[in-house]
Amino acid sequence: MGTGHRSGMYVSAITGDHADVAELVAWCDTNPGRMGVYDAEAGDALGLGGPAGLPQYGPDDLERMIAEQRVDAVVITTPDYTHAGFVTRAQAAGVDVVVEKPLATTAGQCRDIIDSVAATGRDLTMTFNYRYAPRNSTLREVIASGAIGTPTSVHFEWVLDTVHGADYFRRWHRQRENSGSLLIHKAAHHFDLVNWWLDDVPARVFASAGLQFYGAANAAARGLGERPERGTGAGRDPWALDLTRDPRLKALYLDAEHHDGYLRDRDVFGPGIDIYDNMSLVVDYRSGARMSYSLNAHSPWEGYTVAVNGTEGRAELTVVERGAVLIGEDGEVVLDASANPDGPGVTTSRPEGERLVVQRHWGAAEGIPVPAGIGGHGGGDAILLMDVFRRDLRLSDDPLGRAAGYLDGVRAVAVGIAANESLASGRAVTMEELGLAPAV
Repeated sequence: MGTGHRSGMYVSAITGDHADVAELVAWCDTNPGRMGVYDAEAGDALGLGGPAGLPQYGPDDLERMIAEQRVDAVVITTPDYTHAGFVTRAQAAGVDVVVEKPLATTAGQCRDIIDSVAATGRDLTMTFNYRYAPRNSTLREVIASGAIGTPTSVHFEWVLDTVHGADYFRRWHRQRENSGSLLIHKAAHHFDLVNWWLDDVPARVFASAGLQFYGAANAAARGLGERPERGTGAGRDPWALDLTRDPRLKALYLDAEHHDGYLRDRDVFGPGIDIYDNMSLVVDYRSGARMSYSLNAHSPWEGYTVAVNGTEGRAELTVVERGAVLIGEDGEVVLDASANPDGPGVTTSRPEGERLVVQRHWGAAEGIPVPAGIGGHGGGDAILLMDVFRRDLRLSDDPLGRAAGYLDGVRAVAVGIAANESLASGRAVTMEELGLAPAV
């Protein structure tokens, strides 16, 4: 369900490396153009000499699709605000669900999913791919080993650059009603990592945030002048996304926009943007640990820094996913540094890579080796897909507990939901106030 850009990872998996354990049987979307693009790709991957010819359904026909095609599981990669409705409908129809992050965008949607799992007994897999990146898994191992003692606090800073970060302000994400803001859409990844690293549950959140860089008001304040409505055809504007320059995006969006009017390439300085580009949180955990968190969406480089303080020392993970936004030989840059690790190189002053250091009290700092990751999102995507499609083939449990379920999904978005409540009220918000206490 949902045949936008993100669904490509699952389509490639089902028709490629995992074709021996999974079969693609139907598409479900509002846009026949995008379904047609993936149907052609699936046919090519399966060696059919043409489109796969799989049946296409609209969202209103989800239950009929499940029945007619004898579906076992539904992969949901639709816009965030629709996740809960499709999850509960699919489970009620008798199938398991794989859902992209975030699980939901509101506390009410989370409660609907909790009730659905309890009522149907169906499985829900959350695809938190960053758990599987070797650098993040190694930090989990360090903390679990007791090397720094009991965690007392976390400082977590994530910066999105002016290519990847800007892209959220072009798409449907730019409206809070669709994405819940980046505090839910993007930061759900980050909050899940901290929950998982600490093996802990968030209890209270205080937030501060603002739209300080993107949007029409900020453009006017900086004297940027008149802006184009969309990037396609706008010329060599570094802020513009011209869909004709990327064959895949052109096929999925520009060539399909006449079906539903969705514009993938809106101007990042246009009107109507109501999500934040600078966010800061203080999060208290049930154990007594606390986190200071910041997210910036207009940085000149991309990556993150995590410091975990404990009763016996400190662990520090520094990751540079893209050291600078540079123009490639074709005049273009990739949209997502972490999903495209083979993009243009950067200067030696900020080399791409990761560094994990542990320092115990009364001791010298020690570098911890991090296994190399292969593929997108720091090497996490490929390993995640093994758990999505081959979890039943495991010979033993994963000692890192990387596979995520619906409770992990609730705990991750609960931080962002509480942050939005905090921004509205100007005070700290507890999990109990959200009505999610049993889950968190």
